[in-house]
Amino acid sequence: MTNLVFFLEEPSAREMLKGLLPRLLPGDTVPRYVVFEGKNDMKKQLPKKLRGWRAPDSRFVVLRDQDAADCVGVKSELAEICRKAGKRGALVRIACHALESWYLGDLNAVERGMGPSGLARRQKRAKYRDPDRLANPVQELERVTGDRYQKVSGSRAIGPHLSVGVSGARVNRSRSFRVFVSGLRRLVG
Repeated sequence: MTNLVFFLEEPSAREMLKGLLPRLLPGDTVPRYVVFEGKNDMKKQLPKKLRGWRAPDSRFVVLRDQDAADCVGVKSELAEICRKAGKRGALVRIACHALESWYLGDLNAVERGMGPSGLARRQKRAKYRDPDRLANPVQELERVTGDRYQKVSGSRAIGPHLSVGVSGARVNRSRSFRVFVSGLRRLVG
């Protein structure tokens, strides 16, 4: 059995992963979640949590929102923390700009999870073809769901419906989501 340990910036990421991972992970892989209270808490406590993890057969994933920061800089900083903690093989991924960009990249999943009828048809519109470019995806998701979206409950509702395909008609339009999924597949494959 392999432990796949996720270090997450916030609870909403855990809720999304709980719905997504059963379709991605082999049966002998058990996800574990270490959830921080935001990016500052993550930066402060991540080194200690990584060094303290002693369970054998463990692999590590660090996931954080980009927000307004430089994506490359954030990823480099987190990778360096992992390296210094002795976890060189950790997968570090950044949700550009935020986790909600991943949801806007699959409006079919939002429609199926939250119910606004006809939402999936909007995926062809310019702003949803590359949702990683949206400066404030949280506000956009709230708008398209008629203010029904809440971070934790929305992530819990949408996660099981997110497409994990890499090609075809229902591929997630968020590049950072596709990079996350392909990295995860390599890590556990």
